[in-house]
Amino acid sequence: MTAPMIRLTGHIDVPSDRREAVAAALPVHITLTRAEPGCLSFDVTQDPVIAGRYNVSELFVDQASFGAHQARASASDWATVTAGIPRHYQITEVPA
Repeated sequence: MTAPMIRLTGHIDVPSDRREAVAAALPVHITLTRAEPGCLSFDVTQDPVIAGRYNVSELFVDQASFGAHQARASASDWATVTAGIPRHYQITEVPA
């Protein structure tokens, strides 16, 4: 049996005083994540209605690759720029 893929969906609401820094850091975060082994898709887009909200959608081939992403991201500039901003994410397993 093949291990399930890992999907993360949700959003992050960036306070107005931090939006410029987050927007500046986001392209590098996206590029680095999409280059990671096991990343099938990674999209972070501004919500068309709610100011400062970024909708997030990620798909990784398995828990190991998702865990490696989490470890890398938590030690990155992105983690520093977004420190303390609550995330509203749901993580689910998807049959491979």
